[in-house]
Amino acid sequence: MVGQISNLDARTVLDSRGQPTVEVDCYVDGKLLGRAIVPSGASTGAYEALELRDGDPSIYLGKGVTKAVQNVTQRIKKAVVGLQVDEQRTIDETMIELDGTPNKSNLGANAMLGASMACLHAGAALNGRPLWKHISGDNEGLMPVPMLNILNGGAHATSNVDVQEFMVMPHGFETFQEGLRAGVETYHALKAELKKDGLLGGIGDEGGFAPNLPTNEEGLKYMVRAIEGAGYSTEEIGIALDVASTEFQKEDGYHMGGEVLSSDDLVDLYGGWLDTYPILSIEDGFGEDDWDGWAAFTKKYGHRVQSVGDDLFVTQSKRLSQGIELGAANAMLVKLNQVGTVTETLASMELATSNGMNNVVSHRSGESEDVTIADFAVGTRAGQIKTGAPARSDRVAKYNQLLRIADEVSAYKSPFKR
Repeated sequence: MVGQISNLDARTVLDSRGQPTVEVDCYVDGKLLGRAIVPSGASTGAYEALELRDGDPSIYLGKGVTKAVQNVTQRIKKAVVGLQVDEQRTIDETMIELDGTPNKSNLGANAMLGASMACLHAGAALNGRPLWKHISGDNEGLMPVPMLNILNGGAHATSNVDVQEFMVMPHGFETFQEGLRAGVETYHALKAELKKDGLLGGIGDEGGFAPNLPTNEEGLKYMVRAIEGAGYSTEEIGIALDVASTEFQKEDGYHMGGEVLSSDDLVDLYGGWLDTYPILSIEDGFGEDDWDGWAAFTKKYGHRVQSVGDDLFVTQSKRLSQGIELGAANAMLVKLNQVGTVTETLASMELATSNGMNNVVSHRSGESEDVTIADFAVGTRAGQIKTGAPARSDRVAKYNQLLRIADEVSAYKSPFKR
């Protein structure tokens, strides 16, 4: 039968941090039709699906992925060869059954996702459709509002800033192209502001500047200076934060800004920031097990700001269902490698949407030239994407792919009221 998977091949390649990761090739009827590279995170949640590493300190300092590669070329290949490549659910469910664990610890989420995404690309190629259209099916695509991480802290930098990501969201524009241009110009304006103050140093994992600042709030002030320095208003460009608070949560509270704060203290802190700065979105404002803190914040401020669960939900329906029941957040961050297959990712996104929540498609800090998430954001009509600063080719590749897609898809709307 035409359209059957005839082979899966895999290899070790490098991500943007110089760490090994998995690349998978999908052959259909003897022809190479799909290829995908798996991303890797630095700030990872405890409930993410397992990223399988070799653990041999003599090879890539223990971070080798030989076992994951072999799982693709041997076990997964044997299970999926002969399946129809455009039947994504069947392919993914076959791998899930083969793995047989709740966190992909048998085959490795990196092995499974590489195969899943490669087959997704191959299915699109077989049907002669762009990937975004293959994902959207009968629906029209939607260009996402970008979140550009222009100031890095936390686990993504070697600075003293606790907040992991300060992002600009150019939401007040008519087209994706205009919004992206505004975001890029703001990035360069931030560079000028930091240089003016003698704070221009290196950049973080995701391409944003990583200065040492006296307080986290100083980062917010620089964001406003950059927006206005680029000639825009805070009505057109807002701020999004990824606090990544699990990274600095200890047994006695949140160690932030030289203080130890309770969940209630954080609620009040963020409330003060909302009163002072044009913040549209706060991701991981509380720890991955601090359900009470999440629920308290979202109840009090969810009508004013997007409260995004990343480590909290890890793109998994079970965790998301718990969050919906508790009213813990009003948006979910979407990372395919947190759950391990395309099908499970789509199911989590549908659960979020059907419960009135937003989806934000996201990269990881360890990325590559792979641009799957650009098409994924458009095809799923997520409406938002975070994929780093407009710097470093691993980040810019996604923005360039979105610019290509924007030639075909004009729909672009803000998820926030202007």
